[in-house]
Amino acid sequence: MSDILQKILAVKAEEVAAARKHRDLPSVRTEAEANRHDSALGPRGFAQAMRDKIGAGQAAVIAEVKKASPSKGVLRPDFKPAEIAGSYAEHGAACLSVLTDEQFFQGHADYLREARAACALPVLRKDFMVDLYQVYEARSWGADCILLIVAALDQGLMVELEACAHELGMDVLVEVHDGHELERALRLSTALVGVNNRNLHTFETTLDTTLGLLKHMPGDRVVVTESGILKPDDVHKMRAADVNAFLVGEAFMRADDPGAELARLFA
Repeated sequence: MSDILQKILAVKAEEVAAARKHRDLPSVRTEAEANRHDSALGPRGFAQAMRDKIGAGQAAVIAEVKKASPSKGVLRPDFKPAEIAGSYAEHGAACLSVLTDEQFFQGHADYLREARAACALPVLRKDFMVDLYQVYEARSWGADCILLIVAALDQGLMVELEACAHELGMDVLVEVHDGHELERALRLSTALVGVNNRNLHTFETTLDTTLGLLKHMPGDRVVVTESGILKPDDVHKMRAADVNAFLVGEAFMRADDPGAELARLFA
């Protein structure tokens, strides 16, 4: 495990402990379960939205709403989640990914709420999930999907977090960086497998990470390539290999109009 990931996970444990003191688990669980049947906040079908795009012969883009990152600093000083989400929806995104980590990515729960309220797209809570509390919390905020990072979790906890998400009507995107992590990810039931092209130790990106794992990927999984998609050639390279799902953040966040950049990149 990389030093930065260890640091982030230690902070997450502290955040969950503090959150539990502010609002106990039964309260969060009650709200999460109630939201499942709420007309405005009920799950929107994240995985299905991805499949629908791919089935129509289009790229399924998870467009990220991200203010900053530990490696690149602030990406978008003028950060307006609702406007960004609306622009993505207008220009053909399948889903949204909203950073809720505050300390390392300058995210916030309110950004998820604002982005989701601004459009009809399903939303991923992009954070480092280490506790069941966060899964209930995600659904209480209106998230339609959670991220599970294999490098950050033991197998038992990962299975438990996935089961909780599914019980609440959410989908799960499981993220891997290499073959060993993929082997573990494939023991889960989720169809969404994200391959992060960024090396956790060096922060370098290469699309060969995704391409190299394809031969080990069962046909019933939706492969989502993450990080390093910066130009149309990157998209063409992936689609030529029958990778049709993408999670893109930095390229959009640095553009004047994120949605227009999405349309340009995936034209």
